[in-house]
Amino acid sequence: MNYEQLIAPNAQVMRPSGIRRFFDLAADMPHCISLGVGEPDFKTPWSVRDAGIRSLEQGRTKYTANAGLKELRAEICRYLERRFDLHYTVEQTLVTVGGSEAIDLAIRALVQPGDEVIIPEPCFVCYEPITQLTGGVPVHIQTRAEDGFRLTAAQLQAALTPRTKLVIFPYPNNPTGAVMEAEDLKAIAEVLRGTNVMVLSDEIYSELTYGLERHVSFASLPGMAERTIVVNGFSKSYAMTGWRLGYAAGPEPIIEIMTKIHQSCIMSAPTTSQYAAITALRQCDDQIEMMRDEYNRRRRYVVKALNEMGLTCFEPRGAFYVFPSIQVSGLSSEDFCERLLHEKEVAIIPGDAFGASGEGYARISYAYSVDHLQTAMHRIRAFLQENGWLKA
Repeated sequence: MNYEQLIAPNAQVMRPSGIRRFFDLAADMPHCISLGVGEPDFKTPWSVRDAGIRSLEQGRTKYTANAGLKELRAEICRYLERRFDLHYTVEQTLVTVGGSEAIDLAIRALVQPGDEVIIPEPCFVCYEPITQLTGGVPVHIQTRAEDGFRLTAAQLQAALTPRTKLVIFPYPNNPTGAVMEAEDLKAIAEVLRGTNVMVLSDEIYSELTYGLERHVSFASLPGMAERTIVVNGFSKSYAMTGWRLGYAAGPEPIIEIMTKIHQSCIMSAPTTSQYAAITALRQCDDQIEMMRDEYNRRRRYVVKALNEMGLTCFEPRGAFYVFPSIQVSGLSSEDFCERLLHEKEVAIIPGDAFGASGEGYARISYAYSVDHLQTAMHRIRAFLQENGWLKA
Protein backbone atom coordinates (compact mmCIF):
# COMPACT_ATOMS: atom_id res chain seq x y z
CA MET A 1 0.00 0.00 0.00
CA ASN A 2 1.25 3.48 -0.87
CA TYR A 3 0.09 5.42 2.16
CA GLU A 4 1.70 8.63 0.92
CA GLN A 5 -0.76 8.64 -1.97
CA LEU A 6 -3.72 7.53 0.15
CA ILE A 7 -3.53 10.12 2.92
CA ALA A 8 -5.29 13.40 2.18
CA PRO A 9 -2.70 16.16 1.54
CA ASN A 10 -4.39 18.61 3.92
CA ALA A 11 -4.19 16.04 6.70
CA GLN A 12 -0.61 15.18 5.83
CA VAL A 13 0.66 18.74 6.32
CA MET A 14 -1.02 19.30 9.69
CA ARG A 15 1.43 20.19 12.43
CA PRO A 16 1.40 17.84 15.43
CA SER A 17 0.63 19.50 18.75
CA GLY A 18 3.74 20.94 20.39
CA ILE A 19 1.87 20.88 23.69
CA ARG A 20 1.30 17.15 23.64
CA ARG A 21 4.89 16.42 22.57
CA PHE A 22 6.33 17.98 25.71
CA PHE A 23 3.59 16.42 27.83
CA ASP A 24 4.54 12.98 26.50
CA LEU A 25 8.26 13.61 27.13
CA ALA A 26 7.54 14.67 30.71
CA ALA A 27 5.41 11.57 31.30
CA ASP A 28 8.53 9.38 31.03
CA MET A 29 10.39 11.41 33.70
CA PRO A 30 9.09 10.41 37.16
CA HIS A 31 10.58 13.44 38.95
CA CYS A 32 9.57 15.97 36.34
CA ILE A 33 7.59 19.06 37.33
CA SER A 34 5.19 19.70 34.48
CA LEU A 35 3.75 23.16 33.95
CA GLY A 36 2.77 22.34 30.41
CA VAL A 37 -0.87 21.28 30.31
CA GLY A 38 -3.73 23.74 30.69
CA GLU A 39 -5.76 21.70 33.12
CA PRO A 40 -7.10 22.87 36.50
CA ASP A 41 -5.62 21.05 39.48
CA PHE A 42 -8.94 21.40 41.32
CA LYS A 43 -11.36 18.50 41.47
CA THR A 44 -14.71 18.95 39.79
CA PRO A 45 -17.06 20.38 42.48
CA TRP A 46 -18.67 17.60 44.49
CA SER A 47 -22.24 18.65 43.67
CA VAL A 48 -21.39 18.26 39.96
CA ARG A 49 -19.81 14.84 40.43
CA ASP A 50 -22.80 13.79 42.55
CA ALA A 51 -25.20 14.86 39.80
CA GLY A 52 -23.28 12.71 37.32
CA ILE A 53 -23.36 9.74 39.69
CA ARG A 54 -27.10 10.16 40.28
CA SER A 55 -27.77 10.27 36.55
CA LEU A 56 -26.06 6.88 36.22
CA GLU A 57 -27.93 5.45 39.18
CA GLN A 58 -31.18 6.54 37.55
CA GLY A 59 -30.22 4.77 34.33
CA ARG A 60 -29.86 7.91 32.24
CA THR A 61 -27.43 6.30 29.85
CA LYS A 62 -29.10 6.74 26.45
CA TYR A 63 -28.45 9.28 23.70
CA THR A 64 -29.79 12.75 24.25
CA ALA A 65 -31.18 14.99 21.51
CA ASN A 66 -28.46 15.77 18.98
CA ALA A 67 -28.21 19.40 20.08
CA GLY A 68 -28.10 18.40 23.75
CA LEU A 69 -30.59 18.17 26.58
CA LYS A 70 -33.13 20.97 26.24
CA GLU A 71 -32.88 21.56 29.98
CA LEU A 72 -29.11 22.05 29.70
CA ARG A 73 -29.39 24.36 26.69
CA ALA A 74 -31.96 26.48 28.56
CA GLU A 75 -29.60 26.65 31.54
CA ILE A 76 -26.71 27.68 29.26
CA CYS A 77 -28.86 30.53 27.92
CA ARG A 78 -29.68 31.69 31.46
CA TYR A 79 -26.00 31.49 32.42
CA LEU A 80 -24.84 33.52 29.40
CA GLU A 81 -27.41 36.20 30.15
CA ARG A 82 -26.61 36.27 33.88
CA ARG A 83 -22.83 36.39 33.52
CA PHE A 84 -22.18 38.13 30.18
CA ASP A 85 -25.40 39.88 29.09
CA LEU A 86 -25.80 37.56 26.09
CA HIS A 87 -29.30 36.68 24.91
CA TYR A 88 -29.83 33.34 23.19
CA THR A 89 -32.63 30.78 22.83
CA VAL A 90 -32.26 27.00 23.04
CA GLU A 91 -32.56 26.92 19.23
CA GLN A 92 -29.41 29.06 19.04
CA THR A 93 -27.43 26.76 21.31
CA LEU A 94 -25.58 23.50 20.60
CA VAL A 95 -23.93 21.24 23.19
CA THR A 96 -20.65 19.74 21.95
CA VAL A 97 -17.87 17.39 22.99
CA GLY A 98 -15.69 20.06 24.54
CA GLY A 99 -15.12 23.54 23.19
CA SER A 100 -12.77 22.02 20.62
CA GLU A 101 -15.61 20.32 18.78
CA ALA A 102 -17.56 23.57 18.73
CA ILE A 103 -14.56 25.30 17.09
CA ASP A 104 -14.27 22.50 14.53
CA LEU A 105 -17.99 22.62 13.68
CA ALA A 106 -18.02 26.40 13.32
CA ILE A 107 -15.08 26.44 10.93
CA ARG A 108 -16.42 23.55 8.86
CA ALA A 109 -19.88 25.12 8.67
CA LEU A 110 -18.50 28.37 7.27
CA VAL A 111 -15.19 27.92 5.48
CA GLN A 112 -14.92 26.78 1.86
CA PRO A 113 -11.73 26.15 -0.14
CA GLY A 114 -9.96 29.45 -0.73
CA ASP A 115 -11.77 31.33 2.04
CA GLU A 116 -9.44 33.27 4.34
CA VAL A 117 -9.56 32.86 8.11
CA ILE A 118 -7.83 35.55 10.17
CA ILE A 119 -6.01 34.07 13.17
CA PRO A 120 -4.33 36.37 15.73
CA GLU A 121 -1.18 34.77 17.14
CA PRO A 122 0.11 33.47 19.48
CA CYS A 123 -3.00 31.35 20.00
CA PHE A 124 -4.37 27.90 20.78
CA VAL A 125 -3.09 25.24 18.43
CA CYS A 126 -6.27 23.98 16.74
CA TYR A 127 -7.48 26.92 14.62
CA GLU A 128 -4.93 26.63 11.82
CA PRO A 129 -5.11 22.85 11.19
CA ILE A 130 -8.91 22.81 11.17
CA THR A 131 -8.89 25.71 8.71
CA GLN A 132 -6.42 23.84 6.50
CA LEU A 133 -8.52 20.66 6.56
CA THR A 134 -11.47 22.59 5.10
CA GLY A 135 -9.27 24.03 2.34
CA GLY A 136 -9.35 27.46 3.95
CA VAL A 137 -6.37 29.80 4.02
CA PRO A 138 -5.05 30.80 7.46
CA VAL A 139 -4.07 34.49 7.63
CA HIS A 140 -1.90 35.07 10.68
CA ILE A 141 -1.70 38.37 12.53
CA GLN A 142 1.22 38.71 14.93
CA THR A 143 0.12 40.38 18.15
CA ARG A 144 2.82 42.05 20.23
CA ALA A 145 3.71 42.28 23.91
CA GLU A 146 3.82 46.08 23.65
CA ASP A 147 0.13 46.00 22.63
CA GLY A 148 -0.70 43.61 25.47
CA PHE A 149 -0.93 40.81 22.88
CA ARG A 150 -4.25 42.31 21.79
CA LEU A 151 -5.53 42.33 18.22
CA THR A 152 -5.69 45.96 17.08
CA ALA A 153 -8.27 47.42 14.76
CA ALA A 154 -5.51 48.62 12.43
CA GLN A 155 -4.06 45.10 12.17
CA LEU A 156 -7.47 43.63 11.41
CA GLN A 157 -8.28 46.29 8.82
CA ALA A 158 -4.99 45.61 7.02
CA ALA A 159 -5.66 41.86 6.93
CA LEU A 160 -9.20 41.98 5.54
CA THR A 161 -9.66 41.07 1.88
CA PRO A 162 -12.69 40.19 -0.28
CA ARG A 163 -11.91 36.52 0.50
CA THR A 164 -12.06 36.93 4.30
CA LYS A 165 -14.79 34.67 5.68
CA LEU A 166 -14.00 34.37 9.38
CA VAL A 167 -12.04 36.05 12.17
CA ILE A 168 -10.91 33.93 15.11
CA PHE A 169 -11.19 35.85 18.36
CA PRO A 170 -9.22 33.91 21.00
CA TYR A 171 -9.71 36.02 24.15
CA PRO A 172 -8.97 35.61 27.02
CA ASN A 173 -5.96 34.19 25.27
CA ASN A 174 -4.11 30.92 25.51
CA PRO A 175 -1.04 31.15 25.73
CA THR A 176 -0.47 34.83 26.55
CA GLY A 177 -3.22 35.52 29.10
CA ALA A 178 -4.17 38.65 27.14
CA VAL A 179 -7.69 40.08 27.34
CA MET A 180 -9.62 42.49 25.14
CA GLU A 181 -11.36 45.30 27.01
CA ALA A 182 -14.59 46.98 25.93
CA GLU A 183 -12.86 49.84 24.09
CA ASP A 184 -10.67 47.38 22.18
CA LEU A 185 -13.74 45.39 21.16
CA LYS A 186 -15.62 48.47 19.99
CA ALA A 187 -12.77 49.39 17.65
CA ILE A 188 -12.76 45.86 16.20
CA ALA A 189 -16.54 45.99 15.79
CA GLU A 190 -16.30 49.20 13.76
CA VAL A 191 -13.88 47.52 11.35
CA LEU A 192 -16.26 44.60 10.82
CA ARG A 193 -19.50 46.56 10.72
CA GLY A 194 -20.99 46.45 7.22
CA THR A 195 -18.89 43.46 6.11
CA ASN A 196 -20.04 39.88 5.59
CA VAL A 197 -17.31 38.50 7.87
CA MET A 198 -18.16 36.17 10.76
CA VAL A 199 -16.38 35.99 14.12
CA LEU A 200 -15.62 32.83 16.09
CA SER A 201 -15.21 34.07 19.66
CA ASP A 202 -13.48 31.40 21.73
CA GLU A 203 -14.44 32.35 25.30
CA ILE A 204 -13.48 29.17 27.16
CA TYR A 205 -11.52 31.28 29.71
CA SER A 206 -14.23 33.93 30.09
CA GLU A 207 -14.65 33.29 33.82
CA LEU A 208 -10.92 33.51 34.50
CA THR A 209 -10.07 37.21 34.33
CA TYR A 210 -8.20 39.21 36.94
CA GLY A 211 -8.78 42.86 37.73
CA LEU A 212 -11.68 45.23 38.09
CA GLU A 213 -13.18 44.55 34.66
CA ARG A 214 -15.12 41.35 33.98
CA HIS A 215 -14.86 39.63 30.60
CA VAL A 216 -16.85 41.34 27.86
CA SER A 217 -18.12 39.09 25.08
CA PHE A 218 -17.74 40.38 21.53
CA ALA A 219 -21.31 39.20 20.86
CA SER A 220 -22.64 41.61 23.49
CA LEU A 221 -21.68 44.67 21.41
CA PRO A 222 -24.46 46.32 19.37
CA GLY A 223 -24.92 44.58 16.04
CA MET A 224 -22.26 41.92 16.65
CA ALA A 225 -24.38 38.97 17.85
CA GLU A 226 -25.61 38.41 14.29
CA ARG A 227 -22.04 37.81 13.07
CA THR A 228 -20.61 35.99 16.12
CA ILE A 229 -20.44 32.35 17.18
CA VAL A 230 -19.60 32.17 20.89
CA VAL A 231 -17.72 29.04 21.96
CA ASN A 232 -17.48 28.16 25.65
CA GLY A 233 -17.52 25.11 27.89
CA PHE A 234 -17.08 23.58 31.30
CA SER A 235 -13.45 22.42 31.28
CA LYS A 236 -11.72 25.50 32.67
CA SER A 237 -14.35 27.30 34.75
CA TYR A 238 -15.69 24.21 36.50
CA ALA A 239 -12.57 21.98 36.43
CA MET A 240 -14.38 19.50 34.16
CA THR A 241 -11.74 18.75 31.52
CA GLY A 242 -12.32 15.00 31.42
CA TRP A 243 -16.09 15.38 31.16
CA ARG A 244 -15.59 16.70 27.59
CA LEU A 245 -18.43 19.17 27.39
CA GLY A 246 -18.66 22.49 25.59
CA TYR A 247 -21.17 24.50 23.62
CA ALA A 248 -21.69 27.04 20.88
CA ALA A 249 -24.23 29.85 20.75
CA GLY A 250 -24.90 31.97 17.70
CA PRO A 251 -27.23 32.83 14.82
CA GLU A 252 -29.81 30.07 14.39
CA PRO A 253 -29.10 29.36 10.68
CA ILE A 254 -25.43 28.67 11.47
CA ILE A 255 -26.19 26.64 14.60
CA GLU A 256 -28.54 24.51 12.47
CA ILE A 257 -25.72 23.67 10.05
CA MET A 258 -23.28 23.00 12.89
CA THR A 259 -25.87 20.65 14.40
CA LYS A 260 -26.17 18.72 11.11
CA ILE A 261 -22.41 18.17 11.03
CA HIS A 262 -22.49 17.21 14.71
CA GLN A 263 -25.26 14.66 13.97
CA SER A 264 -23.07 12.90 11.44
CA CYS A 265 -19.82 13.00 13.41
CA ILE A 266 -20.75 12.66 17.07
CA MET A 267 -24.52 12.09 17.49
CA SER A 268 -24.64 13.78 20.91
CA ALA A 269 -22.37 14.86 23.76
CA PRO A 270 -21.93 12.48 26.74
CA THR A 271 -25.22 12.10 28.58
CA THR A 272 -23.73 11.85 32.07
CA SER A 273 -21.72 15.01 31.50
CA GLN A 274 -24.78 16.91 30.37
CA TYR A 275 -26.74 16.13 33.53
CA ALA A 276 -23.73 17.08 35.64
CA ALA A 277 -23.35 20.36 33.75
CA ILE A 278 -26.89 21.44 34.63
CA THR A 279 -25.90 21.34 38.29
CA ALA A 280 -22.65 23.20 37.56
CA LEU A 281 -24.53 26.08 35.98
CA ARG A 282 -27.17 26.23 38.70
CA GLN A 283 -25.09 25.80 41.82
CA CYS A 284 -21.40 26.53 41.28
CA ASP A 285 -20.93 30.29 40.82
CA ASP A 286 -19.22 30.34 44.22
CA GLN A 287 -16.81 27.60 43.12
CA ILE A 288 -15.83 29.70 40.09
CA GLU A 289 -15.02 32.62 42.40
CA MET A 290 -12.96 30.41 44.71
CA MET A 291 -10.90 28.95 41.89
CA ARG A 292 -10.39 32.33 40.24
CA ASP A 293 -9.13 33.85 43.51
CA GLU A 294 -6.63 31.01 43.91
CA TYR A 295 -5.43 31.29 40.30
CA ASN A 296 -4.96 35.01 40.84
CA ARG A 297 -2.72 34.33 43.86
CA ARG A 298 -0.63 31.91 41.81
CA ARG A 299 -0.54 34.31 38.86
CA ARG A 300 0.97 37.10 40.96
CA TYR A 301 3.58 34.76 42.43
CA VAL A 302 4.74 33.33 39.08
CA VAL A 303 4.86 36.68 37.26
CA LYS A 304 6.94 38.21 40.08
CA ALA A 305 9.30 35.21 40.24
CA LEU A 306 9.93 35.16 36.49
CA ASN A 307 10.53 38.90 36.23
CA GLU A 308 13.00 38.75 39.11
CA MET A 309 14.94 36.07 37.22
CA GLY A 310 15.12 38.21 34.08
CA LEU A 311 12.55 36.23 32.10
CA THR A 312 10.56 39.33 31.19
CA CYS A 313 6.91 38.53 31.63
CA PHE A 314 3.89 40.42 30.30
CA GLU A 315 1.27 40.53 33.06
CA PRO A 316 -1.55 38.21 32.00
CA ARG A 317 -5.08 39.37 32.75
CA GLY A 318 -6.92 36.18 31.85
CA ALA A 319 -6.76 32.36 31.58
CA PHE A 320 -4.09 30.59 33.69
CA TYR A 321 -0.89 31.03 31.71
CA VAL A 322 2.13 33.29 31.69
CA PHE A 323 4.15 33.86 28.53
CA PRO A 324 7.67 34.96 29.50
CA SER A 325 10.35 35.98 27.04
CA ILE A 326 13.30 33.56 27.01
CA GLN A 327 15.38 35.68 24.63
CA VAL A 328 17.96 36.43 27.34
CA SER A 329 19.21 32.85 26.79
CA GLY A 330 19.93 33.34 23.10
CA LEU A 331 18.28 29.96 22.46
CA SER A 332 15.27 29.16 20.36
CA SER A 333 12.09 28.45 22.29
CA GLU A 334 12.36 24.77 21.40
CA ASP A 335 16.00 24.48 22.54
CA PHE A 336 15.35 26.39 25.76
CA CYS A 337 12.43 24.16 26.75
CA GLU A 338 14.22 20.94 25.79
CA ARG A 339 17.30 21.88 27.81
CA LEU A 340 15.20 22.92 30.80
CA LEU A 341 13.38 19.60 30.61
CA HIS A 342 16.52 17.47 30.44
CA GLU A 343 18.73 19.50 32.79
CA LYS A 344 16.17 20.40 35.50
CA GLU A 345 13.16 18.21 34.74
CA VAL A 346 10.72 21.08 34.35
CA ALA A 347 8.32 20.89 31.41
CA ILE A 348 7.05 24.10 29.84
CA ILE A 349 5.87 24.67 26.26
CA PRO A 350 7.88 26.44 23.52
CA GLY A 351 6.21 29.61 22.35
CA ASP A 352 6.38 28.60 18.69
CA ALA A 353 3.93 25.76 19.43
CA PHE A 354 1.34 28.56 19.34
CA GLY A 355 2.44 29.96 15.99
CA ALA A 356 5.60 31.43 14.54
CA SER A 357 5.05 34.71 16.40
CA GLY A 358 5.48 32.83 19.68
CA GLU A 359 9.18 32.27 18.98
CA GLY A 360 11.29 33.74 21.76
CA TYR A 361 8.69 32.96 24.43
CA ALA A 362 7.49 29.97 26.44
CA ARG A 363 4.14 29.13 27.98
CA ILE A 364 3.91 28.26 31.66
CA SER A 365 0.63 27.16 33.22
CA TYR A 366 -0.05 28.18 36.81
CA ALA A 367 -3.01 25.82 37.16
CA TYR A 368 -0.97 23.86 39.70
CA SER A 369 -0.49 23.93 43.46
CA VAL A 370 1.69 26.65 45.01
CA ASP A 371 4.16 23.97 46.21
CA HIS A 372 4.40 22.64 42.66
CA LEU A 373 4.96 26.13 41.28
CA GLN A 374 7.56 27.04 43.91
CA THR A 375 9.59 23.92 43.17
CA ALA A 376 9.46 24.67 39.45
CA MET A 377 10.51 28.31 39.94
CA HIS A 378 13.51 27.23 42.05
CA ARG A 379 14.58 24.79 39.32
CA ILE A 380 14.17 27.38 36.56
CA ARG A 381 16.21 29.87 38.57
CA ALA A 382 18.98 27.30 39.03
CA PHE A 383 18.88 26.51 35.30
CA LEU A 384 19.36 30.18 34.42
CA GLN A 385 22.11 30.65 36.99
CA GLU A 386 24.10 27.62 35.88
CA ASN A 387 24.00 28.84 32.29
CA GLY A 388 24.92 32.45 33.11
CA TRP A 389 21.51 33.88 32.14
CA LEU A 390 20.22 34.87 35.57
CA LYS A 391 19.41 38.54 36.02
CA ALA A 392 22.08 40.15 38.24
